[in-house]
Amino acid sequence: MSIYKKILGNQFNVLHPMLQNRYDISAKKPFQAYGVMKTIKGGPKWLYPFFLLGVNWKLLFPEHGHLIPFSIVNTARIGKNGEEQIHWERIFYFEGKKRFFNAVMSLDHERLVIKDYLGEPSLFYSDLSFHVSQTGEVQIESKDQRLVLGLLEIPVPKFLQGLATVTEAYIEDRKVFSIKVEVRNPLIGLIFAYEGEFTPNERC
Repeated sequence: MSIYKKILGNQFNVLHPMLQNRYDISAKKPFQAYGVMKTIKGGPKWLYPFFLLGVNWKLLFPEHGHLIPFSIVNTARIGKNGEEQIHWERIFYFEGKKRFFNAVMSLDHERLVIKDYLGEPSLFYSDLSFHVSQTGEVQIESKDQRLVLGLLEIPVPKFLQGLATVTEAYIEDRKVFSIKVEVRNPLIGLIFAYEGEFTPNERC
């Protein structure tokens, strides 16, 4: 059983069947898809150096635009501590360059949250809460965050956090998944956002 089925419990059955299949990730059942981001937006221009630095960690990037091709691959693996993990590789294909937004997720069985380590090597950590809407969409929100410096994890004050909201849905008439992501800070406002659609690789 995937970590997403475990965290959602009975809510998992309310998900659209295609989203159930999409989040039922296991060692024998990875998920791979391709699509186009209608828009990718960044925050204030003065954040550019931080986003450029994030490229080194496959975390964030300064580029933005419209109709940007992208791919996503989710694979299950076992971490060094023996826990089940889901590796997220997201690649955005800007003209002449590739940008990554990678992460590793696992389940905290005691607190019933998804642990999200962002970047390679990990630079940020965030708790994630998962919910299902009445219309079968999956909704994800980031909670407490920490800065990761090797083995040291430093709590980030609320006013410095980049809080993410994610909505994934399946559009029946077009046979595509849709995704919308926004990362906001209480003081700055919008930091990063993208919105697009994707279709799975049926061979995967």
